[in-house]
Amino acid sequence: MGMSWDDVVLIEKGKTCNDPTVVTVNCPDKAGLGCDLLRVVLEFGLYVTRGDFSTDGRWCYVVLWVVPRPRSLKVNWESLNKRLLSCCPSYLPAFYLNQLTTCSKPPQLYLLTVFSVDRKGLIHDVTKVLSELELAIQRVKVTTTPDGKVLDLFFVTDEMDLLHTRIRREETCEHLSAVLGEYCISCELQLAGPEYDIQQQHSCISEAVAEELFSSDLSANKDRSPALSADVSKVKTANITVDNLLSPTHTLLQIQCLDQKGLVYDILKISKDCDIRIVHARISSSVKGYRSMDLFIQKEDGTKMLDKDNQAGLCSRLKEEMLHPLRVVTTNRGPDTELLVANPVELCGKGRPRVFYDVTLALKTLGICVFSAEIGRHSTSQRQWEVYRFLLDETSGFPLSSNRAKSDIVDKVRRTLMGW
Repeated sequence: MGMSWDDVVLIEKGKTCNDPTVVTVNCPDKAGLGCDLLRVVLEFGLYVTRGDFSTDGRWCYVVLWVVPRPRSLKVNWESLNKRLLSCCPSYLPAFYLNQLTTCSKPPQLYLLTVFSVDRKGLIHDVTKVLSELELAIQRVKVTTTPDGKVLDLFFVTDEMDLLHTRIRREETCEHLSAVLGEYCISCELQLAGPEYDIQQQHSCISEAVAEELFSSDLSANKDRSPALSADVSKVKTANITVDNLLSPTHTLLQIQCLDQKGLVYDILKISKDCDIRIVHARISSSVKGYRSMDLFIQKEDGTKMLDKDNQAGLCSRLKEEMLHPLRVVTTNRGPDTELLVANPVELCGKGRPRVFYDVTLALKTLGICVFSAEIGRHSTSQRQWEVYRFLLDETSGFPLSSNRAKSDIVDKVRRTLMGW
């Protein structure tokens, strides 16, 4: 016997346009379920105003109050329901008992080729269409030709798993052609050949830039690199209190930090990667730009976290994720200016959603054209990073040579990524 699939994920829209939508998930539990759910929420451009999580180790109950960011964003709630449902283990007992040992088939990789006349905001407009169609960008190669044309190669996977159909492929190209209008020369979408691997290619970064981009220095007494610099208008703090006295069976983490886009996802990502079970969590609403969270946690074996070193290690990982979930820096590539954005990926290999979307939006807002762009991976001794590289067009009308201009670019990109 089991419950109806209609009851696993419930979405109740607010009574007015200003009220949050309530998303309820009630299903068997699995390791990292909360992280998987919040990743989907972030993919759809939704902001979590508050939330409640609870599990007994076998069954999980999650309630999220969400709003689109920006408010004008159109959300396909039916598609969100299906995507959240796909994260949930089956309620059928036989399947549930075996789901941990069943490996899901990796998604098929498709190559989208867009050839067009260059213009400001072109890459973001293409990215926006792909996001609306739920096509996830795995790799990208953007090249501008000397005669002012752009060749965009997007390696994508389909979250709806429909790109194998002719209708879905034609729909994608028709949407892109409509958005690009007279600038579009050609658009093709086909299954990527066996020579392409779903894994991201390694990104070659100089030692000096890598040291600046991937630094993990959280000391408040040392000068940080630009990649770690906080917004000058905000005081960035992250406080974590560990309490083992309140509950006889759980360790309580009380967290207070600056609110930002993807904050709940970032915290749940660390708990998933560190094999920490969040038995109960309460995510409070933002107050004056700050968030408070209470997390009742256990180790993988169901015991409290009593070891001081383990506590310090977990708190350090959480603080790094809350203070610096994304790194942004500009550097010189010969005579040109290059923008680099990096974020740590989950142990399962998934990168943070909507990074390429947000960066291209920031550059479009600034009126900066992109000469070339690519996505790669970089491994450090502690973790793997997803690296986005943008070679900026010096002829776009935005001054790029001065330090002030580069600082403005970094600030705008960081604010867009963090939702400030």
